Amino acid sequence: MATEVFAPAKINLTLHVTGRREDGYHMLDSLVSFAPVGDLLTISDGDGLSLRVDGPEAEGVPEDGRNLVIRAAALLGGDAALHLHKALPAASGIGGGSSDAAAALRGLSALGGGDASAAALLAAHGQEILALGADVPMCLHARPLRAQGVGEAITPVSLPQVAAVLVNPRLQVSTPAVFRALEQRDNTPMPPELPPMRDAVELIAFLSEMRNDLQAPACAVQPVIHDVLARIAAQPGCALARMSGSGATCFGLFLSETEAAASARAIAAAEPGWWVASGVLGDCSALATPRAQ
Repeated sequence: MATEVFAPAKINLTLHVTGRREDGYHMLDSLVSFAPVGDLLTISDGDGLSLRVDGPEAEGVPEDGRNLVIRAAALLGGDAALHLHKALPAASGIGGGSSDAAAALRGLSALGGGDASAAALLAAHGQEILALGADVPMCLHARPLRAQGVGEAITPVSLPQVAAVLVNPRLQVSTPAVFRALEQRDNTPMPPELPPMRDAVELIAFLSEMRNDLQAPACAVQPVIHDVLARIAAQPGCALARMSGSGATCFGLFLSETEAAASARAIAAAEPGWWVASGVLGDCSALATPRAQ
């Protein structure tokens, strides 16, 4: 018996850095959504705990305890053979490794007959899951949310869907290096209460007034991000271009799925070495539900 779990890309629509704790962790205020592009994890019976990785973005991805999939699976115990088909670039600011870990937690829980919901898993293993990485609890939800604190304070939100193109120049960016380049660490958060956003137009209007405070330092660390943002912004119909997370993946938002898909094709043709995808950002929790094979 096997279980298949989709691990969607996490997109930080906003990322405000609002302070730094005494232990060095940064305080954030981020609006997050998910994309229908991602990795695929298959879990089957095994002798011990093992991981095999393949796919177009598998190069350099470890198959041992350095991989969050193995570490997440070890939290739940038991034997399992894990096969990760890697479609998201590593270290790219879209939570690929964290989403893979969340998929392992959901899949192993479902395979064992347990409650695979984010609420149940966080109630049982919250601190251990957060220790894997601040993005893992967000990825367990796989739906629009507001993340505060160091990422552990999660509030589900209702956001309209919006078409997007995602672009990564296939250059990894060190998150610690980006934070070291951040000049101001006590920036303003988002409004305490988010305004109602009834459609993509209102969502984009709100996002245009917000920020990713890591975008400028990431561009200083890896200047090609400037080129990625400019390429996206130049596409017909692009209403907003911004970097996700600590980079280097950037996104462009569109009012038309057709324009987003056409932009993805145009960018991929102009820059064949870049990773490019398109899709509609929103609630991917149904896509991320474990499915028996």
